[in-house]
Amino acid sequence: MSLNLSSVSQKRTLESILAGRVTKRPKVEDTKELQEAAIQLLYRHQNISGLLSEVVIQRPSADTCVEKAEQKQTVSEFLPSALTGSLLLPVLKRQADKLGVSVVALSVRTVLKRLRMTCNDDDDYEAKEGIGVKRVLLTSCQRVQLCSLLLSARELLSLGAFCPKLFWQEYTKHQTQYKLEVAHHLYAQDILSIKYILESDAEARVWMVAGLKALCSRTSPQAQQEEVQVEEERDIQQAVLSSVVGVLVGSGFEENKGPAGPSRRTSVTCCSILDHMLCWLLDSLDMLQGQPCGEAALENWVQLLDASLCGTSASPEALRRFFMHSLTQTLTYKPRLKVSDAIAMQNEWSFAKTSRLLTVLFRKLAIVFSVEDLLIQLQQVLETHEVNWQNVLSFLSTLLVFNPNAQPCLREMLGKLLASAFESYDLENMITAFLLARQGALEGPSFFPSYSEWFKLSFGGHSSYHGSSKKSLVFLLKFLSDLVPFDPPQYLKVHLLHPPYTAVKHRSLMQEYVSLAKTRLADLKVSVEDMSMYEDVSGATGEPGKHQCQALQDVERALSLFRTTGRISATVMEASIFRRPYFLNRFLPALLTPRVLPLKADLKMTFIDALKKTEKIPAGQYSSYVEACQRQRQQNKKGTSCIEKYDGDDSDPLDGLNVQLKAFRRLVRVGEDGEFSAQLARISHTLGVIFPDRASGPDEQRVIKLHVDEPLTCKLHVKVVDSILRTFCQCLLDASSPPNRQSQWAAQYVDVLLGHTELVSILMHRLWDLFHNKMMPIVVFRPHPLTEALSNALLCNTQDNMLFCVRTSVAAVCYGICRSNPLPLKELQDYIPTGLVKKLLYLVPRLLPEARRAPLSAPSPETLREPPPVDGGQEWDPRCWGGTAGTCVATWRNSALQLWRNPTFGQLAQLPQYRLSLSEWLAAELRVQRNEDFLSDQDRQEYQRWACMECYLSGPVEQGGCGGDMRSLCTLILNAIMDQQEGSPQDLLSNRSLGRSGPRLQDTGTCLPDILSRLQELVYEMQLSGHRGREEVRQLLFELLSVRCSSSDSQGIGRELRLQQTLHAWNRVLLALPAELLVVAVRNADQRWTLNFHSCIEHVNQYQRRLCSPAAVLPYHVTSHLLRGMLSASARCASSSTEVNRAWSEVPLRCPLLLVSTVHWWSRLSPMLTSVWQRLRDEDPLPELLKTIPDCLHWALVSQQAALSPLPEAPALLLAASLHLARGGQGGLQGKKGQAFRETLETLVQTKDKHCTQVLVFLLFLCVTDTLATVLYPEESGRLGSREMCTDLLTVLVDSQDWHLIFKIQPADQGPYQAVTMATLDEYTRLRSFAFYSVLLEQSPELLKRAVLCPGFLHTAVLCYAYLFKLFLDGHTPNLLAEPHINQMEPSQILDQARQFLLRTISQTRPTALSSSQYSQLESLCAELDPEVAAALSTHLGPAGLSQEMDFLL
Repeated sequence: MSLNLSSVSQKRTLESILAGRVTKRPKVEDTKELQEAAIQLLYRHQNISGLLSEVVIQRPSADTCVEKAEQKQTVSEFLPSALTGSLLLPVLKRQADKLGVSVVALSVRTVLKRLRMTCNDDDDYEAKEGIGVKRVLLTSCQRVQLCSLLLSARELLSLGAFCPKLFWQEYTKHQTQYKLEVAHHLYAQDILSIKYILESDAEARVWMVAGLKALCSRTSPQAQQEEVQVEEERDIQQAVLSSVVGVLVGSGFEENKGPAGPSRRTSVTCCSILDHMLCWLLDSLDMLQGQPCGEAALENWVQLLDASLCGTSASPEALRRFFMHSLTQTLTYKPRLKVSDAIAMQNEWSFAKTSRLLTVLFRKLAIVFSVEDLLIQLQQVLETHEVNWQNVLSFLSTLLVFNPNAQPCLREMLGKLLASAFESYDLENMITAFLLARQGALEGPSFFPSYSEWFKLSFGGHSSYHGSSKKSLVFLLKFLSDLVPFDPPQYLKVHLLHPPYTAVKHRSLMQEYVSLAKTRLADLKVSVEDMSMYEDVSGATGEPGKHQCQALQDVERALSLFRTTGRISATVMEASIFRRPYFLNRFLPALLTPRVLPLKADLKMTFIDALKKTEKIPAGQYSSYVEACQRQRQQNKKGTSCIEKYDGDDSDPLDGLNVQLKAFRRLVRVGEDGEFSAQLARISHTLGVIFPDRASGPDEQRVIKLHVDEPLTCKLHVKVVDSILRTFCQCLLDASSPPNRQSQWAAQYVDVLLGHTELVSILMHRLWDLFHNKMMPIVVFRPHPLTEALSNALLCNTQDNMLFCVRTSVAAVCYGICRSNPLPLKELQDYIPTGLVKKLLYLVPRLLPEARRAPLSAPSPETLREPPPVDGGQEWDPRCWGGTAGTCVATWRNSALQLWRNPTFGQLAQLPQYRLSLSEWLAAELRVQRNEDFLSDQDRQEYQRWACMECYLSGPVEQGGCGGDMRSLCTLILNAIMDQQEGSPQDLLSNRSLGRSGPRLQDTGTCLPDILSRLQELVYEMQLSGHRGREEVRQLLFELLSVRCSSSDSQGIGRELRLQQTLHAWNRVLLALPAELLVVAVRNADQRWTLNFHSCIEHVNQYQRRLCSPAAVLPYHVTSHLLRGMLSASARCASSSTEVNRAWSEVPLRCPLLLVSTVHWWSRLSPMLTSVWQRLRDEDPLPELLKTIPDCLHWALVSQQAALSPLPEAPALLLAASLHLARGGQGGLQGKKGQAFRETLETLVQTKDKHCTQVLVFLLFLCVTDTLATVLYPEESGRLGSREMCTDLLTVLVDSQDWHLIFKIQPADQGPYQAVTMATLDEYTRLRSFAFYSVLLEQSPELLKRAVLCPGFLHTAVLCYAYLFKLFLDGHTPNLLAEPHINQMEPSQILDQARQFLLRTISQTRPTALSSSQYSQLESLCAELDPEVAAALSTHLGPAGLSQEMDFLL
């Protein structure tokens, strides 16, 4: 029977009853004799209609319907179809002879009579909201009877005693109401095709359309129905719709090259039906107008339009033709709107305002096409049809929103439309281009450029489409003028603010359009002067406060552009000239809002100054702004007291400190070293007054607390710190001319500061703030370790941070070189921090491509005597470090290049402690944020290739390079990637010099994809070297993982978590590399290529097995990668299928986890593996052993629903995994499906086949694993049904010894089930004893009695108890669920009950149950753990009663 009868396939039929009686009465052996007896009996009861239905003629009542259906199913379950046909045929023949008609005619009449009795009842109504409504679907009883009737008809058809065509002719003669479900069942039972129904029935179109509408509109009645019944009817409804629509699509849109005939007429009919349904859908959408009521029916039809229709009924090409036809019909449906209406109403047709069902329809129809195909079709429709502009533009919005590739394709299409329009002066192409561009702009800049931007790009330059001739200009202006009466004001404003390019001699033509557009805006009471400088196509005009809000938005946008470019935007400059009233009356007042001006010019002040320099701000307006800001400052000062006085003195301490600092600077400038100490003492005294927390003694230490997230609250302290830093920098500049005039002033200055703890804390806070606000910091703190701390705070992960860091580092290193110029290299190191040098070695080549062409090298003695000229003769400037304080880009670039080419810097960079290793370079590069990088994507790739291939790959090993060894380079890159993923402490420590302090950044947005691309390039080059290169890459990958996993020094759960973290990072790298690297093809003794799958197997068993939690299966991507690698590597072999079969044959025994995972993910793996295999081996089918997987899954699925079919020839674990997956997919073991599955288990056991027993034992293992998963991982609540499954399996396996073996701890004791240890986590294996008693103690007393009597049970029970006791002592028992299972016990309860059960079992066991060796093992094991159990063993099973022969049997 078909799949539609799955709901009733669990009950026995007459066939099963007869078959059962045959097996119970072995004396009746002659089948023919039995058949003849049955025929004679039937001759006496010749009600053929009742015989066909296999039920009584009288229609069963609603109460007994299910019971009768069960009886009918029971009757036909086991009787062979040949026997049923042989019973029916003689009766039909005899009756036909009596009536003088043919057997076929009689069978048709009989079936038809029964069909009408079944389907055409007077009470064929259902209650819906208190109203009787005609049924659309059959009732459950009707469906059962109809399917039984059609099954009998099909058997008669196979015997030549039934004619489907005659049946349909007779059926349509007197039928007034058709049920679409009847046609569906005729089609599903292979009795009559829907295509024939359409060909033979002239009225089929009418009733089929009505049936489709009724089915779509059908909802569940309000009468009391069980949820199962509602779900069943919903499934039937979906099945009927899908099958009918699939046939309609297949018959209507298959390519038919023949002449007109029945097939052609059928095709037209199918298309007509589908078009009628589409019109019904579109009409209903228009009537609903966004109302949710009534959408359910339309939703049902829309959801049918899916690629899943492509199956046996419709080919992919037919489906594509259907979707394209439907899309065309939708775009051209009822074109009642004119172009002028579309122009005026377009703002209401954006994606957000379009009906949800219409957008879903567009997505369904477009899913199988590329964007290019869709836009080509759209253009063809626009050129050849009258269109529904609302649908066309809504479709375009949907395409832009849901397909990221739509924008460039649409822009290309618009370009072609405009080019064609101006070439032939075609107004249709012009209006199409404008409507499509405006529609795209409605969806926002993330989907399409704004309309103003598109208009400027298309018509704003002299090379635009209209710029070639006056005729083109006139054509454009005439077109724009014709749009004026219909254009919304926002588009008119765009045309006025960004007018098309017009030559000077044609300005009068443009002026005519300007006058016309302004007149139209005046009629609409919209002023162009009040329009925002930046586009606003919302269409809103005239709202209160709108103009002021627009001005503020313009200010923010202008400041944002100024921050990005450093220049006043062209839009602001144009507005200051062409829109001067708006600029003066709106924009400038919004910009010049009075405020308290900051001490250091911020972005807004800089922008205002730039406008003032260009004379865009009137002098009087600027003076008023400054005066208002000063008044604002005075008002703020009145309410606050920011100056702190000290000890009775009326003078300001800040003023006194500033006077002292100026005096100190004068002393430094003139070089009077003797006065330093005295002046510094005065400064220290003043600081002590301002910061009265000075340490009481020289030995007293205080902790400096730095809260960088909290702003400094005391303004006096901020001003004091700023004065101290300003004085230090000024003194530094003064003392550096010449640079070797330095004295100890800086060290003494810093020592004075260190004497004030609060001051140091505030100073550090201020420095941190200056660093993060990209201001020039102090570059020289040599007397104190603060230097390295500040260098570590310099980040290199964004453009701003890079520029700030390179300027700071250049200044500090240049100063150090100048300061220590006469000193030898060894002492030079005391003045130059290593961290800053490494930052320069990283940043200068990255930011300046010129530096890459001048690599650093150790200078020769001649070079050191005379520095070479730089940049076209420019020599080394000893004070170049001072140039980095400016904001000019050229200044710091020149300073950086001078430093890079300086011989002393090159000599310094060759020292080991200053050298930038490849690991450090990779660590810094991996922390760069790609979206905020200084380099573009292309420049970054070029730089990384230079660094990897030219700088480090070819560099000498002693200088941090790889010496040309690509394997070494790949190893370092892999380690860097994994360090970045793991965030190891070693990574943080080794890269502190590059600013990698603090927590690890997430890899989101970093340069990890770029470094992975470099790795892929290196791996590809290694692969080009042939088999040896691939083998090297494979060994490299596995060796790297082995080293990293073995290097973890943590213990216990910390080590396990660390290993899992390493494996996750390794898998990410692995999945980025070609899959064929994992599996290698090697030559055997016969010089033929064979697959070597051993390393992959070992890798899965040793490492990937740790990541199979909680599902006890490998992740899908890992499984897919391994299998794809196996198939890809087999391409080198002469017989790929043979080699894949040979490699896969090892998996069930050596890598069971991979087998179970493959079964688990097969529904997703199958399309991918088929695609890979067909690409490698043309159209060859998958290798045999892989093809057994879907066979086993199909067998398992069938076994869930009906009688057990023959077992496929497959490993026991594969069959068990298939059953386990099928059982999980059915949602548990409740109801009829559960009963059928239990019967399957019993049938497998009754076969007495060892293979079947192994299947059940492996299935028990998988269910026990699920049980543990529910305990260890509470989120796996969907596996709670595994306990009931374990009970069912134990019920059928309890008398077998095999199920004990999966609970053995040692693999050597597990016999043929050693795979269970390799198919799960070590944690699950350790808890196997817990699982043994957790499951066993929930069983019934009768089942436990049977288990105790099973040979070998006692030995297993005692061993599991001993290991459970050890788990309890070691504290390794699992934590239970927050809401535990109803029968789940605490670990202590399980241990206590296990002990009681074991003592009872020992007392009830015969002395011969254990061999002498087993007894000795158990007694020694229990003596230390539980002496009472050991005593019980000795008492009941002591040496006197042991069987010596048992040792030879075990």
